[in-house]
Amino acid sequence: MGVTPLVWIITIAITIAFFVFEFFAHVRKPHEPTIGESARWSAFYIGLALLFGVGIGVFSGWTFGGEYFAGYLTEKALSIDNLFVFLIIMTGFAVPKKYQQKVLMIGIVIALIMRGAFIAVGAALISNFSWIFYIFGALLLVLAYRQAFSHGDSDPANGKFMRFVRRVLPVSDEYNDDKLTVRKNGKRFVTPMLLVIIAIGFIDLVFAVDSIPAIYGLTNEAYIVFTANAFALMGLRQLYFLIGGLLERLVYLAQGLAVILAFIGVKLVFHALHVNELPFINGGEPLLWVPEIPIWFSLLFIAATVAVATFLSLRKTRNDSRKKERETFDGEKIIHAPED
Repeated sequence: MGVTPLVWIITIAITIAFFVFEFFAHVRKPHEPTIGESARWSAFYIGLALLFGVGIGVFSGWTFGGEYFAGYLTEKALSIDNLFVFLIIMTGFAVPKKYQQKVLMIGIVIALIMRGAFIAVGAALISNFSWIFYIFGALLLVLAYRQAFSHGDSDPANGKFMRFVRRVLPVSDEYNDDKLTVRKNGKRFVTPMLLVIIAIGFIDLVFAVDSIPAIYGLTNEAYIVFTANAFALMGLRQLYFLIGGLLERLVYLAQGLAVILAFIGVKLVFHALHVNELPFINGGEPLLWVPEIPIWFSLLFIAATVAVATFLSLRKTRNDSRKKERETFDGEKIIHAPED
């Protein structure tokens, strides 16, 4: 793709500028965003991401453009799953609504830093060791299995990691505005706000293990990996408030993401076999008969999977709601039925 260091510097500087703007324009003063505000800024960031993808297609070719769109769509879907965990953490720690923006903003910045580190490591491994595709592919297949059969009953706010943090740090029982520490009786305590940020940072690390191998299964270009991740994370804060209620209705999101991760895992294994250098597989020679899955098919498959998972989720929750209403109505009829 031929991205110069200057382009990298400009891209990173603009990304930082966007997050600085977000903080001073929206997060610095604690408040709960309205639906209108969240909708406008979500649309702005999604439109900006799509426009950037068109720019890549026009100036670098539509092969790279297709890789960007497939990567962006995958990372956006994984980020929405990330939002669902954020929602569980916020509920578990009972974070006041007006302070949730700050927690989300810090969590998103931590996520971008984590993913940036993983991107750099992934790029170095791929450029020097082609066999890493086998490991990435196997990892995604394992993660797909776990995603498909997870029951979503774990509580990150009370997991082993957070219990360890509570044992190490002196924690106050209540929030003190949006402060991270508070002094009581001459002793310094951390507030629940700091615990929330630690929990989200830990979850971000776990999600980076999912997202980076997944997008490297769609493109080898570190620049596309970074920008797709950056745009997927931009506007995530607004999306949280916009679709907060909808998140609970996406009951098949985990299964949809499992299908996507499994597909990319198979794609990576196919690619690894196609460029094979391991001596104990085919004598160290590439298996050229193994098909390479084209990016246009990957893009269509990912988009279709997200659409189907969303449709089936909304249909199920709608049917469950109607069933519950009928049962309630029938129950009321029985209760109020006149005696013979």
